[in-house]
Amino acid sequence: MYVCICAAVPDTEIRSCIARGARTVEDVGNACGAGTGCGSCHDHIDVFLAAAHAPSELMDLPATA
Repeated sequence: MYVCICAAVPDTEIRSCIARGARTVEDVGNACGAGTGCGSCHDHIDVFLAAAHAPSELMDLPATA
């Protein structure tokens, strides 16, 4: 799925940039160009950043029910 239409950047590339150390929308833009056009994808990139860097309550749940 494309996150940034202007630069044709898919979600896999956004995740890769974050895994390589991107911490802000600007970092992601510098790494792959996403978010450097019209800016409408900034909120989507922020969601990927938050998911990658914020602890999740789901991580504390047991793996089996």
